[in-house]
Amino acid sequence: MILEVENLSVNYGHVAALSGISLTVDQGEIVTLIGSNGAGKTSTLMAISGLAEKAGGTVRFKGKDITDLQPHAIARLGICHVPEGRHIFPALSVKENLIAGTVREEKISRQEIVRRMDEVFRLFPRLKERINQGGGSLSGGEQQMLAIARGMMMNPDLMMLDEPSLGLAPIIVEEIFDLILKIKKAGKTILLIEQNAAMALQVADRGYVLVNGRITQQGRGVDLLHNDEVRRAYLGE
Repeated sequence: MILEVENLSVNYGHVAALSGISLTVDQGEIVTLIGSNGAGKTSTLMAISGLAEKAGGTVRFKGKDITDLQPHAIARLGICHVPEGRHIFPALSVKENLIAGTVREEKISRQEIVRRMDEVFRLFPRLKERINQGGGSLSGGEQQMLAIARGMMMNPDLMMLDEPSLGLAPIIVEEIFDLILKIKKAGKTILLIEQNAAMALQVADRGYVLVNGRITQQGRGVDLLHNDEVRRAYLGE
């Protein structure tokens, strides 16, 4: 087990964003969290990565208690958080954005940076074509690819992706999910947050359903995809 979250609670003032949720992610899995806006999906990732204060609970990564660690220390342990909204550096080139993904490693060699970049370009050939373009000049889909690719440059053990398909055209959404599967095949473990529940459950090994800060259902992705209650609530059926 690479990630274990136990009884995690997060409050914003007097409002409970998460009320004692528990979940696990095993090595090599894609695990997805689905739920409506305000269900607590983003708060879950922010709490795991140390960006949101926890009101209770425990987070363990590779057996180590990381509950009270600072965000930079959590990142250095091998957790990459690709937040909603991409947050690339628009004034930097594609190449410079990718190099920025290695900043947590003070002693990384130039040869290792090149090796990782080659690996990223095999998965994201379109970024190689645009290596010297400014990040801000890329399309929305390309910026999302760049955000994920920059995360991969960290060589993380766990990638947490927050709404990677948000605001993208349907054909680009399919491309993003194909890339997520390729990243898994490359040996990465993924915790995925998605409002596009149908696509998320199709690629996920397992899923959790969040409602008002609580997990109401969990199971294999394919089982949740065919669950009548889930289909009515999140798949528009």
